[in-house]
Amino acid sequence: MSLAVVYTRASMGLDAPEVTVEVHIGPGLPSLAIVGLPETAVREARERVRSALTMAGFEFPPGRITVNLAPADLPKGGGRYDLPIALGILSASGQLQARLEGWEFAGELALGGALRPVPGLLPFALRTREAGRGLVVPEGSGAEVGVVHPEALSAGHLLDVCRHLSGEPCLAVARPGPLGAEAAAVADLADVRGQAGARRALEVAAAGGHALLFSGPPGTGKSMLAARLPGILPPMTHSEALEAAAVASISHHGFRPGQWARRPFRQPHHSASQAALIGGGRKPGPGEASLAHRGILFLDELPEFPRTALEALREPLETGEVHISRASARVSYPARFQLIAAMNPCPCGHLGDPGGRCRCTPEQVERYRGRLSGPLMDRLDMQADVPRLTAAELQGRSEGESSATVRERVAQARDRQQARAGVENARLQGQALERCCRLTRTDAGLLARAMDQLGLSARAYHRILRLARTIADLEGADGLATRHITEALSLRRGLEPGRKAPGP
Repeated sequence: MSLAVVYTRASMGLDAPEVTVEVHIGPGLPSLAIVGLPETAVREARERVRSALTMAGFEFPPGRITVNLAPADLPKGGGRYDLPIALGILSASGQLQARLEGWEFAGELALGGALRPVPGLLPFALRTREAGRGLVVPEGSGAEVGVVHPEALSAGHLLDVCRHLSGEPCLAVARPGPLGAEAAAVADLADVRGQAGARRALEVAAAGGHALLFSGPPGTGKSMLAARLPGILPPMTHSEALEAAAVASISHHGFRPGQWARRPFRQPHHSASQAALIGGGRKPGPGEASLAHRGILFLDELPEFPRTALEALREPLETGEVHISRASARVSYPARFQLIAAMNPCPCGHLGDPGGRCRCTPEQVERYRGRLSGPLMDRLDMQADVPRLTAAELQGRSEGESSATVRERVAQARDRQQARAGVENARLQGQALERCCRLTRTDAGLLARAMDQLGLSARAYHRILRLARTIADLEGADGLATRHITEALSLRRGLEPGRKAPGP
């Protein structure tokens, strides 16, 4: 009887828990059993491993082979366990005389022994590097793994792995592909005609990381404005790029090194389900909210989304995380996104049009707006009206600033925020919020009257303070002034239908 142990990582979530692959060969009829909650793809590894070992010139050992994937209560899925299982069988049968301690392996085996890439290896490689272990992955995954593990090795065939472990260095270091090489067409804010108020709101949102709702008739430029937000945001930091890449790696589409440090811009269709927006499914995976981590989640036609899906966004907007609980597992994904939404003022979209085009009744308008719950609207920071432009405004010369000019102001404002509190203003909490947003007696009275007249919640009160702090940062002001408070109230007032902000 003999026993071999190989280490790898699980495929669920970003935590990548360690999985021990134990291979025991004992007396009995020739068989290969895999235990430890294997899913179908893992159970089928019996045939792939058997064929790969035989085609590579190894002997498939006689006797009863038991492969235990520990811990036993963690579901195992995918083809990443093929290579660890094959190496465990070779080691337990004495055909591979090599020490496997200090190594981790992942890879799917073809029937001839070639290694095929597997998804979700970037967080796996990150955890392996942190554990101080070597890593061997298929050549097709080398570009992804090389981004975070500079000493990882890539292999094309099972025989190459065995020769390397036996003392014959033949594996190449996994090299990352050209990072950020895929050019992205970034829309320029100078293309937007008019809409000074909406442009200003977009700049404030970018500077402080605030959630913004555009409201206006169809065809006025709401989606056009939202598409220009990535162009005025500052570049991603290395840690932000790493977090976004890790989420993309475990998603259905995977991570491409050419997209490194590009802020995600996710725009799901309004028919998206709650699972598509938040994450979930039979095998819990990240949804649009997590795929937009450190980027933008744009929800066009906001009232048309299923109410259950929108309500599920309330917790991620506050905590920056998504927790998915299933009977077999509980998975957490980061979801620190910036929400930009757009909606029409009424079902036909022409409420308030000077030409009287709207024929919606008050009941229809109320029912349409009622699709958005009060708790959800309370979590938005501001609303900007995007009115219909005249022909003269459309045909005139564009006098708006370019994205580069606005981005410079936004970057300077964010630098002030990082130096002052270490986070953008939208995430200020507790004592940090009080310290950064001190009010004079006059401004405190102004906000007190606003709470009474607008019926503001404590959450809305604090969001107004954060907005005012961002407006002050755009000016380069050290403290808050009355003009900052009044502008913040004017940006917020659209979320309180039928009410007006108080004067100073």
